[in-house]
This record gives sequence, C-alpha cells and structure tokens, in this order.
Amino acid sequence: MQVIPLTNQNLAADIVDFDASQSNSVAFKQLYTAWLDYGVVRLRNQSLTDDELLQFSRNFGSLGHSPMGKISKAELAKVANPYVLTISNIRVDGKPIGGLGSGETSWHTDMSYVKQPPKASLLYALKVPQRGGETHFCCMRQAYQALPETLRQKVDNLRLKHDAAHDTIGKLRRGFSHSTNAELAPGEYHPIVKQHPETALQLLFLGRRQDAYVENYQLAESEALLDEIWTHVAKPQHVWTQSWQIGDLLVWDNRRLMHKRSSFDDAEERLMRRTQVLEH
Repeated sequence: MQVIPLTNQNLAADIVDFDASQSNSVAFKQLYTAWLDYGVVRLRNQSLTDDELLQFSRNFGSLGHSPMGKISKAELAKVANPYVLTISNIRVDGKPIGGLGSGETSWHTDMSYVKQPPKASLLYALKVPQRGGETHFCCMRQAYQALPETLRQKVDNLRLKHDAAHDTIGKLRRGFSHSTNAELAPGEYHPIVKQHPETALQLLFLGRRQDAYVENYQLAESEALLDEIWTHVAKPQHVWTQSWQIGDLLVWDNRRLMHKRSSFDDAEERLMRRTQVLEH
C-alpha cells in the first residue's frame, strides 16, 4: 500500500492498493499510522458488503450504535443493524430509507453531545450525485493554532455545552424539543480545548454552533465569545473537500476534525453507509 498526501497541510491522504475487505494486521497498522498523521484517509474503488464494512471498522476499535435520538431498548432491538447507519435522500413508497436528505449540513463533530463522543467515523459511498454532496473537513488542531494568543489563553480552561436536541440540518432528534435559549438546551459539557489522546496535540473541540453554550457565562457573553472563536474556524487553509466517487471509503478522526456536507439536487440519488468507533 501507498500513502499519498492530498494537501500540503498534513490534512487528508489517499491510501492506495488497500482492499478493506481483505486487510491484514501489518497493512492496517500502516493505515492507522497514516490516519493519525493526516486525520482523514480515503480508500477508493472499494466493494464492501455491510458485514465487510463492519469488520473493517472494528479494526479501529469497538463499534457504537448509530445516532437515533432517545430510543428505548425495545425499539433498538427492532433495528436490523444498529451499527450501520444509512445516509440517503432516496425514498421508497414515499418514505426515506435514510437520514439527512439532500440539504446542506452544518459544521459538526459526530455525537459531540454525549459524554464520550466517537473516536472515528467511517463513510462509504454506494450512490453519489453528479454534482454536490461533497464532504468538507476542518482541522481543529490548525484552528486552535490560528487563535490569537489572548483568545487561546481565554478559552483554555472553559467548558462548552454541546446541543443534543438538533441534528446537523437543524432538525429535532427523536424525543427532544426546542429550548428557549442555548443555556437551557440539553447536552454534554466538554472542554473547549482538548488534548488528543493519542497524539497529545492540543485541539479546539466545538461540535456545532447551534445552541452551544459556554459554562457559567451570561448567555450574551457566551454567544459573543463563541462568535469570536468561530471566526477562526474552517478557514480555507484548514479545510479539505472530498468529492465523492462510488466505492470511496473515508475514515476520519472525530477527535481532530469537524465536517459538513454540501447540498445537492434532490432529484439525484445519494446512498451512503456510515459506522462509528467508540473511544476507550
């Protein structure tokens, strides 16, 4: 296998001559090292069943259930495969077969609203539109380094509440309701600045902007500080964009990167499979 950088900012790399359905421990160790180095790796021309996608994903660690909002154990037991999430705008008999439709999603970290967010996310393309539907990745290590020194010192010991009620298109999750302001919104608190558990590098950890709240701040002060921080996030030099092809498999470090998706024509079909790996 070969590792081919896709940017000159150490963000994103192609993994060439790697079959995810037949990977061995030596090759995977090389891939894992590249994944830590670059944050997101891309494997093109893959042909995977759901079971093969799950088997490959488990190389990164224990798998977590796909996000389903508030769901009972009885309801969860009825889900055919809770470890594989379908992301799609396709409808069958008028009903969507997956989530998120065709609209644009906001910058976010997967499931940052829980106590221990996933370590890694994997996304595999089965159908893609001719235009649109790109996935953009932002390096939060570079975003932290780009903060002015006074702002960096200010946020180093603050915690941020990550909104649990809304998904990345602003839609309410199952079992949640709108809050009157961000201070009252449900969610988990995390340090705004985190140390990566494997590389030990400092990172911003923001999740998404909607209904975020800085702990112990007045709401107006929290909003102002977050607006100031976000002006230094997702600058073009910190972003890499994935234009999808059928058979693409992406693996990204959910601790280091935020991502979002561009919209696309709803008349075209997009079908993706997603898995996520737990942090230990």
